[in-house]
Amino acid sequence: MMIRAAAARLRPLAAALAVSVGIGAGPAVAAQCGGDFGTFLAAMGREAQAQGVSRAVIDQAFAGVTADPAVLAFDRRQRGTFRKTFEEYAATRVVPARIKRARTLMQKHAALLGRVERQFGVSKELLMAIWTLESDNGTGDMGKLPVVRTIATLAHDCRRTELFQRELIAALQIVQRGDLPLRDLIGAYAGELGQTQFLPSSYIKYGVDYDGNGHVDLRHSIPDVLASTANLLKVNGWQPGAPFGEGTPNFEVMREWNRSVIYRKTMALFAERLTE
Repeated sequence: MMIRAAAARLRPLAAALAVSVGIGAGPAVAAQCGGDFGTFLAAMGREAQAQGVSRAVIDQAFAGVTADPAVLAFDRRQRGTFRKTFEEYAATRVVPARIKRARTLMQKHAALLGRVERQFGVSKELLMAIWTLESDNGTGDMGKLPVVRTIATLAHDCRRTELFQRELIAALQIVQRGDLPLRDLIGAYAGELGQTQFLPSSYIKYGVDYDGNGHVDLRHSIPDVLASTANLLKVNGWQPGAPFGEGTPNFEVMREWNRSVIYRKTMALFAERLTE
């Protein structure tokens, strides 16, 4: 989903756009897709204002925004399927350097992980696996594209306009709530942002202010990142203390993170390695 080739990304774009990070139904939106981009943005601005976003935030977010042809080109190249077997894919993701760093971070954040696990019921090893696979624990590439421009481009395109119109409103709501300033609303090729790559609607729906500073910051706050990730799984039916390997109910809950069986098996394998 980022600037590198799709096969190298941790989650294929189609999985993210399906329901992987909890895209909700949301209110209906009715801006006319296609046509003049400026006219489309004006209609989206009116819709955002009707949903409680201030005119000041809208004007700031949309100032100078143009469609991004590179985003459209990347989107059209996606096929949503892995080209590798599970063994081939996992061999490139579950690697010693990552496992070593994850174990070190588990020790460093042991108290936080324990608190999150008790409150949300999600295995600390699985949370660490997700955090590592998605962004190398915040040290890797979280995307370099302005989220508003990216999502506005995809919303203007008529193929999935309703989905991305909802995401665009959610992105504006993140700024409206004060969770992230516009300058930090930077993400990948479908607008995913933060250390575990939430789409804006998931940011709004599942985000938890776990460090208690009044903002949900999924780019910089490790407590917010881990708690929000656990909350997504909890809300979607996670069974505390139950196994989460292939064929279990929790493995199906993990579809809300990613529909790909190969990716979910990789998540489970990484978590298993952290218990060894």
